[in-house]
Amino acid sequence: MRISIGADHAGYLLKEYLAGALGGEHEVADLGTGSTDPVDYPDYAAAVGESVRGGETERGIVVCGSGAGAAITANKMAGIRAVLAHDTYTARQSVEHDDANVLCLGSRVIGERVALELARSFLGASFTGDPRHLRRLAKIARIEETG
Repeated sequence: MRISIGADHAGYLLKEYLAGALGGEHEVADLGTGSTDPVDYPDYAAAVGESVRGGETERGIVVCGSGAGAAITANKMAGIRAVLAHDTYTARQSVEHDDANVLCLGSRVIGERVALELARSFLGASFTGDPRHLRRLAKIARIEETG
């Protein structure tokens, strides 16, 4: 799977770890940042969201300090369904039921081992396509269209 990954300064080290660990399993597009110098998380959440929305990558991962800012930003983008997950159930189920396409992680909340487990759960899951989930996604799309 081709994935994009991005982070602000708080998430930089975890992003680097994940990009390296996942690089043997997936094609990883690293969208920055390239250091721990202060930057703004919306820039990187938007870059990952654009990569997914534009079809350059199938899924994305964004890391910031808490994961919350990245999730808020990514979810402002039409067609992006971002999830903030700190457990494998949420990471997997968000794809299976909600067709999530961006995973947001908090580098100040979880460590490398848990982050990698979450990423693997998220990337390994598939949307079920169950009619009840399709119905709910259609409602989300209508909300997205009308604001």
